[in-house]
Amino acid sequence: MAVFGRLSRLSQLAGAELRKNFAAHDLDAASFDVLATLRRSATPHLTPTELMHAAMVTSGAITQRLDRLEERGLVSRSRSESDGRGVRVSLTDAGRTIVDAALPDHLATEERLLGPLTPTQRNCLAATLRTLLESLGDST
Repeated sequence: MAVFGRLSRLSQLAGAELRKNFAAHDLDAASFDVLATLRRSATPHLTPTELMHAAMVTSGAITQRLDRLEERGLVSRSRSESDGRGVRVSLTDAGRTIVDAALPDHLATEERLLGPLTPTQRNCLAATLRTLLESLGDST
């Protein structure tokens, strides 16, 4: 119980700090996730299915996220040239600008939150959490 209690409390505290950072950039965690996934993609666009797998959410959830981001002009959707039924999602210039501004602050927040841990402790914690997640069927 101590482990799960601490994991839960850590999630709440860290989540609150990350939400503050996202709010400062007029984003939420879900929007940042989509924008950051598109930004680090090796190609200039991804399909909604690729984004759904990267975010580990349902197709309905990714559609809602894309609708909101497209409304704000942060992503664009276009028909695939090779498959008229397929859709490609790309960052707009505005989307690139906002994610490029939010990312350094996001990384600084994560660094601040992990500041009390040595590099060895961070690696050990990451490995331990990966082992637990994998044992539960999560391979990300």
